[in-house]
Amino acid sequence: MNDSSPVGSFRKIPYMGVIWVVAEAEKRGFWNGHPDWCNLGQGQPEVGEMEGAPPRIRSIEIDPCDHAYGPVGGTIELRERIADHMNRLYRQDHRSKYTADNVSVSMGGRLMLSRIFASLAPGRLGYQVPDYTAYQDMIQHQGSRLAPLLIPTHETNGFGLTGEEFESAVREHDLNAYVFSNPCNPTGHVVQGEDLAQMVRVARRQNCTLISDEFYSHFIYNDSQPGSGPISAAMHIEDVDLDPVLLVDGLTKSFRYPGWRIGWTIGPRSMIETLNRAASSLDGGPSRPMQRAAFEALDPARADQETEALRTVFCRKRNFMMDRLESLGIRCSPQPSGTFYIWADLSELPEPFNDSLQFFHAALEKKVMTVPGTFFDIDPDQSRPESNLFRSWMRFSYGPDEQTVKKGLDRLETLLSAVLCSKS
Repeated sequence: MNDSSPVGSFRKIPYMGVIWVVAEAEKRGFWNGHPDWCNLGQGQPEVGEMEGAPPRIRSIEIDPCDHAYGPVGGTIELRERIADHMNRLYRQDHRSKYTADNVSVSMGGRLMLSRIFASLAPGRLGYQVPDYTAYQDMIQHQGSRLAPLLIPTHETNGFGLTGEEFESAVREHDLNAYVFSNPCNPTGHVVQGEDLAQMVRVARRQNCTLISDEFYSHFIYNDSQPGSGPISAAMHIEDVDLDPVLLVDGLTKSFRYPGWRIGWTIGPRSMIETLNRAASSLDGGPSRPMQRAAFEALDPARADQETEALRTVFCRKRNFMMDRLESLGIRCSPQPSGTFYIWADLSELPEPFNDSLQFFHAALEKKVMTVPGTFFDIDPDQSRPESNLFRSWMRFSYGPDEQTVKKGLDRLETLLSAVLCSKS
């Protein structure tokens, strides 16, 4: 990976946060799967066999029709299965149900989000920080139409918006759309209950398109225990064809198949039709063989076994990492109710480790990867001066297997212990 000027007419494009982390590690010999590296910055869950989960899907039968182009929005079979999946989890007691016409499938979540931003009409798009780093470029690509507006969050609310704060923001700024990850990457904060219900009501009343990025929907914890089930704005929608709410999810996180690149959006059929029109020029639609595999992954019994095991195993890793970080003088805030990330404040560590970039580079020397918090201070229109807002914050991932998480934390303890001893 080199940072030299692009050849020809290409512009220079900076790495997205996690990709920059990987590029810096590669300079020191890292490669994906390297047995001596501990990637506590990774944005994917462990993908191997897992305690309590069904066996990993290892083969796909390819039908002859799979060699041809498929529908740009996904096959009817998979879209029906996704609609049934959502209705079963979130809408059993609702009159209005999702159908295949409410579903669009893409090759991964980032592509689906790109379709959404490309489909938004000119207007004001609200966003929060800290939030998913890729939003910055996705929104920036549509800068001729979209006016991004930062809606501030506060640590006292877990760096998320309450329902009342969201309503105030929509009214004050006359927002046409709002995007947020829920559960949130990087903080692990979950908007749920009445706050989430109020956000859906406000979107309905104000005709504000609510884009709820729910890729971590099944990573839900109740204090130190696994949650009883997933969280989604789908629980609070009145009419699936009238409420302007788009739900983005897929197999990448909750089903631990990131390499399959299968994502989807659920929403009103008129909006889904527009997304599919955008797909016809942006990407041409998803892979038919991978959709066939996805159909199996979403079998109800298999899906429930996978996601229940997920919450049990990842809650255990969450608790372990939180305890270890706190013991090192690293403050975890908020205590994550979702995802497989911990948003942690380094400010109480001795210099230079109270600076996330300094911490990051020192940890790399121990072959441990983390993600500095500054990457989550997204600024799509580059209208704010360089900010040190999250300079003392770090995202730690407990996505890897338990042995790797433990080894990485042991190395960080050795690193920090050596510094503390040298200063005493």
